[in-house]
Amino acid sequence: MSEQASTSQAAVSEEMKVEIAELERLNGLPFASSALGYIKRTGPGLLQSAMTLGAGSAAASVIAGASFGYKLLWVQPVAMFLGVMMLGALSNVVLTTGERPYKSFGREIGKWLVVLWALGTIMSSIIWHFPQYGLAASAARDLGALQEIVSIPPEITAASSVVDEAMKTNDPAVIDQAKANLSKVTSESTPLGLGFTPAGLAISFGIGILILCINIVTTFNYGGDSKGVRIYEWFLRGCIALVVVMFGIVVVAKIDVVAAESGEILKGFIGWYGIPNLWNVDGSLNNSTVTQVLGMLGAAVGINMTFLYPYSLLKKGWGVHHKKLARWDLGMTMFLPFVLVTSLVIIAMKVGGVYDGADVVNTTIRPLGAAKALGGVLGENAGRVIFDLGLIGMTCGAISTHMVVCGFTFCEMLGLEQTKKRFRLFALTPAIGILGVVATLPIWFPVAASAVCFTMLPIAYLTFLIMNNKRSYIGDAVGSGFPRLLFNTILVIALAVATIGSGIKIYGNVIKKIMPAKEPAAELVVPVDSRAC
Repeated sequence: MSEQASTSQAAVSEEMKVEIAELERLNGLPFASSALGYIKRTGPGLLQSAMTLGAGSAAASVIAGASFGYKLLWVQPVAMFLGVMMLGALSNVVLTTGERPYKSFGREIGKWLVVLWALGTIMSSIIWHFPQYGLAASAARDLGALQEIVSIPPEITAASSVVDEAMKTNDPAVIDQAKANLSKVTSESTPLGLGFTPAGLAISFGIGILILCINIVTTFNYGGDSKGVRIYEWFLRGCIALVVVMFGIVVVAKIDVVAAESGEILKGFIGWYGIPNLWNVDGSLNNSTVTQVLGMLGAAVGINMTFLYPYSLLKKGWGVHHKKLARWDLGMTMFLPFVLVTSLVIIAMKVGGVYDGADVVNTTIRPLGAAKALGGVLGENAGRVIFDLGLIGMTCGAISTHMVVCGFTFCEMLGLEQTKKRFRLFALTPAIGILGVVATLPIWFPVAASAVCFTMLPIAYLTFLIMNNKRSYIGDAVGSGFPRLLFNTILVIALAVATIGSGIKIYGNVIKKIMPAKEPAAELVVPVDSRAC
């Protein structure tokens, strides 16, 4: 262990000494007695939960529920479990040494690795910032539509429906023709060819500016002292609670259906159906179904989450005495909220009647379309309003964490001491994503981001696996005996799944975009992942 690490561990404040003493007391208590004490002290896992519960999670869960009902309820918990295990290995390394991982990993593994790690984090946080604002604006426009505010001209809505139908054919010629017609109608019928009426533009930028202002205030608090960190964490708790409550209301409104189908829901959670509709009629593998499942399994944790997590631990002042608390934190504020929200969305698709029983991947369903379909769940349009508010809550939390991680990453890459002013300045980097309320990026932006980010994720996982077993660096913290063997086995499985998932997303988001197939083929469903690659 380095001399610098020893010094940093020794230089604890009186407040931290009191906390360490309390943690030691909690460690000696039974599970039930210690649970509340640990939960009160959680924090870094909240940032992970908020970052992963964004537009990508919403899209993946909506597609899973609309396509297969309860049958894929097992996928997201398994995916997040593997991600939590890998972050657990990372926390073991960071809390043991107290070193900032950008510097220590660069020294122990290679400087090129940490540069790409940081670069992937920044690219993903900026580029996948756009769809967060896009989803929030879509939800706001849908709420406006309930007040008979026309945000999108009817002719564009009709042309968009034609594109959705064309996508189902998997015929490139039909799809290209439908898209060309949509582009023509859009440019001819709306200001600046953006596809929205003046009222639609006002709603879109209104919600975008509101969310940006809220997140500037909360993120700037995080860049301050420990009190500011606590304020930010309570903001995230509020966002996550809003999402859970909103989606939960939709499900509870159909509690009679949920109760009647509780057996099917349980089967979904335990993986009773495995991967549904796995084989085609001719005996060949159903690529779209396999891709949907493996893509969800491999992308619960994004590259920017792996950079954010260790620095959020250090920001809290946690050290070797906080290891058990860190495990509680990952379980209670990262794993549990993620599983709750994604499961509620999937269940809502089934009880709300969006799932049609066909067990075919629905390539055209979107979170906004799901919200409209749930309009009558709580009476006239109430379900639609609540679902839209849940989507806005998801994006608000994700946007703030993108800003936080950019504040950390730029300071590390540039070798600068993290001060309030520097953190706040760099945290504003992804704010350009507010343009996503009315526009999408040119195709080469997400293609480039996908190439870097999805390539780096399994490399980062491999690095964490190596560092967690490097006795020369973390000493006896590598573990021993059967627990070490079991933990490493899980990490290897997580690495393999992340590699497969990243390969699928690189194929769908990069290779297919650069070299589209000449012959019609079964479409690979690769939902845009806002967690960020």
